Amino acid sequence: MKSIKEIIIYHIMSGISIRQISRSLSLPRSTISDYISRYKSSGLCLKDIQTLEDDILYMRLYPEGRKAIEPTKTIPDYAYIHQELKRRGVTRMLLWEEYREQHSDGYGYSQFCDLYKQWNNKVPVSMRQVHKAGEKTFIDYSGLTMNIIDRHTGAVHKAEIFVACLGASGYSFAEASMSQKKACFIRSHINAFNFFGGVSSILVPDNLKSAVTAFDWYEPKLNETYQDMANHYGAAIIPARPYKPKDKAKVELSVKLVQRWILAKLRNRQFFSVSELNQAIRPLLEELNDRKIKYLGKSRRQLYEALDKPALQTLPSQPYMYKEFKLCRVNIDYHIQLDKCFYSVPYQLVKKEVEVRYSDYVIEIFHQNKRVAVHNRLYQPGAFSTQEEHMASAHKAYAQWTPSRMISWSKNYGEHTQELIKAILNKRPHPEMGFRSCIGILNTAKNLESNIVEAVSKKMLRLNSYSVKSFRSILKNKTYNKQKPVVAMTPNSHHINVRGEDYYTGGRHA
Repeated sequence: MKSIKEIIIYHIMSGISIRQISRSLSLPRSTISDYISRYKSSGLCLKDIQTLEDDILYMRLYPEGRKAIEPTKTIPDYAYIHQELKRRGVTRMLLWEEYREQHSDGYGYSQFCDLYKQWNNKVPVSMRQVHKAGEKTFIDYSGLTMNIIDRHTGAVHKAEIFVACLGASGYSFAEASMSQKKACFIRSHINAFNFFGGVSSILVPDNLKSAVTAFDWYEPKLNETYQDMANHYGAAIIPARPYKPKDKAKVELSVKLVQRWILAKLRNRQFFSVSELNQAIRPLLEELNDRKIKYLGKSRRQLYEALDKPALQTLPSQPYMYKEFKLCRVNIDYHIQLDKCFYSVPYQLVKKEVEVRYSDYVIEIFHQNKRVAVHNRLYQPGAFSTQEEHMASAHKAYAQWTPSRMISWSKNYGEHTQELIKAILNKRPHPEMGFRSCIGILNTAKNLESNIVEAVSKKMLRLNSYSVKSFRSILKNKTYNKQKPVVAMTPNSHHINVRGEDYYTGGRHA
């Protein structure tokens, strides 16, 4: 049809000859002559040629072919077919057989598929893809943000808008959060699952850092916390490929709709907290899901009720508890360090690497995917959580490092250093808990003269200070050489307020 319009416009408006048009468009001159003669006899004007839709223009130019293109058989319900194909196990062959049961004189299978394909090509890309019910949830953030105003300072913060939608129905969820960081990202997922009333088999996020820590075209490295959350809900993660918007066309459409029907409506309102913004988003989100889809004649909520909701996996009895992951090496005192606090593991794991999974309340420690220790979370810097059965002294076989070895090592410097090491070991509930401090002091003293180490140790004993930090501070500032002068305070016995010795002797009663 584009060629027909071009031919007529070139010939009538520009006066280009049929021969020149034939060369330009690589079409036979007889075909071009036929188009021009039909145009002249149709009674149409140039404005009609430019504005009429292709199928209407074709019928005006070729009225004898109208009967041929008019349907003589019952047209299948394309919207119904499109919807049913999203159900698991439903195929075009099955739908064609059901169609022929109702219309025995209907189209054959190949025509049935061709007609559906023609109808499907007119549907937007995001709606054209066939996603099985309950199979996928698409996740993204809106490029547009919303302002949150601090009531006290007037500072303006940008709230991110998280969007998730189910593949089969397009049923959408949106909420505001203060960032796209991992904690907010995970919390928004949990809220989305609760909103949907279940979990799909596959999660399709964009390639943000909270989801994918290292991109690889074939095997992207997923964020451990995100993977742990997906495992808790029984879902697999398949990130969308970068620069492939069709991979997440569903959520791209949902993002556009959220921007148009939610954020745009709230653009002139002021919000002073994320919760206040989310309260305003929720009713507009309900309206969005209730809007009818033009090509299907049903709302996202209706499709969700019919397709996704029955197919979603049920939610676990307990929601996911947010966790962080970290690799730690076990020190010689059988403890790992996390945020300046210390947690024990079995002494056999000294100097080995362990995986730590921790939440706001619990610390779990794993070695070779086997859990070896559980502790309550500590927050006081320097605090220890030690379990008796983890310590070497609780067993018959001792580890390589022992209190006697520490004390023996300190003898090389002198008696004050030895006394300092003993004091550190004696002041801990378990001697091994002092190993870390002892090692730090003795390693610092390794290249120093013995008299300097002794002087520093002597001062630490006098100050009742037993940390590596104190040892290094005294050494750095060389305060071990400074002796505090002793000043004798002798009062003036002739002062008016001084009674004198006679007051306490017989002279008092004179």
